[in-house]
Amino acid sequence: QVQLVESGGGLVQPGGSLRLSCAASGFTVSSYAVSWYRQAPGKERELIAAMARDSRSTKYADSVKGRFTISRDNAKNTVYLQMNSLKLEDTAAYYCNGGWNWGIYGWGQGTQVIVSS
Repeated sequence: QVQLVESGGGLVQPGGSLRLSCAASGFTVSSYAVSWYRQAPGKERELIAAMARDSRSTKYADSVKGRFTISRDNAKNTVYLQMNSLKLEDTAAYYCNGGWNWGIYGWGQGTQVIVSS
């Protein structure tokens, strides 16, 4: 059974940084594309970052390009999202999953990011 456990969210001021982690079990992150999503209150969940299986290709939503970086540690079977220069509009629940265009597994509980002054 696949489990995805996101962590690292919190309250941060505009311009600050956070690193989110996603510990995976039940699937090997090195064998699949991996991706991050977010869902703001009242909005649909959106794909914001993805990394191909070979780690050579990444893609980002225009709203986070240049500020967020997806990575993974195969030894720890964990996926990361480094978020810099955070903005108020980055406030959302963040989720990880396998897949390039959309999640291929059930969703974890997510981790909440609140950007506020």
